[in-house]
Amino acid sequence: QVQLVESGGGLVQPGGSLRLSCVASRNIVSAYVMSWYRQAPGKQRELVASITSAFVRNYADSAKGRFTISRDNAKNAVYLQMNSLNPEDTAVYYCKSSNLYTAYWGQGTQVTVSS
Repeated sequence: QVQLVESGGGLVQPGGSLRLSCVASRNIVSAYVMSWYRQAPGKQRELVASITSAFVRNYADSAKGRFTISRDNAKNAVYLQMNSLNPEDTAVYYCKSSNLYTAYWGQGTQVTVSS
């Protein structure tokens, strides 16, 4: 079993930045696809960004140009740098690790963008 622990969420004003972190309990970051999802109240969970073991990155249209996903294999960690935040980015953000056979989710971290 793998545990993923997210951190870095919080309250930020519109236009501000946050950096989310996700640390895995064992060394899977280098081999799995690591992703960030988010779920706003009353909405379905949606993919925000992903990064493969080959460092291929993919972003939702809403995240392009504002968010950056990165990975540190040595620390078993994946990060999401979020800039130019707006109220529509308010959601619980979840970390996910997956391969062809299995997937693991973190417990989520709340991001609230409000003045």
